[in-house]
Amino acid sequence: MTVRHFLTLNDLTPAELKQVMQRGTELKAMHKAGEIFEPLKNQTLAMIFEKSSTRTRISFEAGMTQLGGHALFLSSNDTQLGRGEPIEDSARVISSMVDGIMIRTFGHEIVETFAKYSSVPIINALTDDYHPCQLLADMQTYQEHRGSIQGKTVTWVGDGNNMCHSYINAAAQYDFNLRIACPEGYDPNMDLVNAHSDRVQIVRNTMDASENSDLIVTDVWASMGQEEEQKLREIAFADYQVNKAVMTKADNEALFMHCLPAHRGEEVTADVIDAKDSVVWDEAENRLHAQKALLEFLMSKA
Repeated sequence: MTVRHFLTLNDLTPAELKQVMQRGTELKAMHKAGEIFEPLKNQTLAMIFEKSSTRTRISFEAGMTQLGGHALFLSSNDTQLGRGEPIEDSARVISSMVDGIMIRTFGHEIVETFAKYSSVPIINALTDDYHPCQLLADMQTYQEHRGSIQGKTVTWVGDGNNMCHSYINAAAQYDFNLRIACPEGYDPNMDLVNAHSDRVQIVRNTMDASENSDLIVTDVWASMGQEEEQKLREIAFADYQVNKAVMTKADNEALFMHCLPAHRGEEVTADVIDAKDSVVWDEAENRLHAQKALLEFLMSKA
């Protein structure tokens, strides 16, 4: 059987992504009803963390437990990965002992190399280039609140970072239009933008980008590893804050999302993230349910 990996949203077809999304909502309902469902009984997921995490670790670890399996936390400080063992060697060894591997790391080439040499599914739980698991949760959350996102307009406000890149992939895979409001010098990968120019555009003015939008999304101005740039970024992103004026410019039914953690008063104001149109708490919870659906999809032997 061919091993399937999930390094970006492009590793699943649009139909498969829809299937995972619907399954996530089903598993959510089953969990809330107290139903025991253990398709991954006696299976182990190795979780490799080179970047710290709250939502990612809790959601994957709890998800594996709820599916009847076990999650094994591995940090680079506690394994040979942090002592220079080649990624190829680690991938071969770890995959020979577990049923799946989740990796949260820096360079995207790390998960690509793991996938090349692994005998079990590799899941990208965040790299500097992409964060596809967050998009599974975001798309599920929009579906649950507003129905299909197909044909809608989404506005990304802020840095052209890994989340922005995954939203570009999502625009194609889930069939929506994406406007990216970011300052010059902080653009996303332009090769990726140009490859999806039929549905993705960069708009420098935040108010213009948010006009009649169905979903407004943002992220922190300085991601992990960029803390030393904080002051510089505060100046560059001063006009790229999601506030009441931005939400008022959007569609009346527009939702607000943020992958968290959020810095109130910087990329988003408190009166937006804590408002009724903000679905950040459902979005965060859906990391659990969407990833359970992904784990079942990739690892179930049935």
